[in-house]
Amino acid sequence: MFDLFLEQLPRFVTWETASFFYHAMITTIQMTLIGCGIGFVMGFLIVILRTTPGLIYLPLRLLMIAYVEFFRRVPFLVLLFLVLFISKGFGFSHSLFTIACISIVILSTAFISEIIRAGLESVQQTQWEAAYAMNFTRLQTLYYIIFPQSWKVILPPAFAFIVMFIKDTALASQVGVIELTAVGKYFNNVGYSAILSYGTVLALYFVLSYPMTRLGWWMEKKLAGSKSSKVDETARAVKSIVQTPVPSARV
Repeated sequence: MFDLFLEQLPRFVTWETASFFYHAMITTIQMTLIGCGIGFVMGFLIVILRTTPGLIYLPLRLLMIAYVEFFRRVPFLVLLFLVLFISKGFGFSHSLFTIACISIVILSTAFISEIIRAGLESVQQTQWEAAYAMNFTRLQTLYYIIFPQSWKVILPPAFAFIVMFIKDTALASQVGVIELTAVGKYFNNVGYSAILSYGTVLALYFVLSYPMTRLGWWMEKKLAGSKSSKVDETARAVKSIVQTPVPSARV
């Protein structure tokens, strides 16, 4: 096996091979960032709709809960095939890359919304009550009070999910998307050693995943510092209002 590896190595390490893997890396990271990025935004919207109080919003809340609970239990590969065949059945001619991105958005929205919901619920209920007591609207409460305190809970699992999905995009090769795993399979099928083909794929997944992990750590520290200062300013403002003495009425 290692003799074959050493024999094929000079023919494998070429600009043409590097170009194949480079474009596959770009496809992999684009699918992840587009799918999870849109999923993050949609996750926020789902959480806001899901936690909006009032009996009139009950059907909407139930619909959001049903969406999250259903798609969190659907395997990504099954969802890929469903989106592919349903889109073809309705006559849409989306590219395989678009099919993969739509599938990632559907799945990541469900998972990330739960991460965001857990982050918001980690903030004590007294924070909400104090904000309402100061006549903050719901959106003002979320922006100035709740979100700044929940970032430290939301970011670590959110970035862990994104890094996990960089690896899960390998399943997109099953519907024909030319990403890292598909390129590794191609080189193995044309006769190159599995150590060369899939070993290169393994190394490139690490190259993609590790910087994302480091970026998550950096953003967690950066946002925690900047957002906490906002919370402190808001808290000081609220405290000053509360402690302002009320002029006594003259009789």
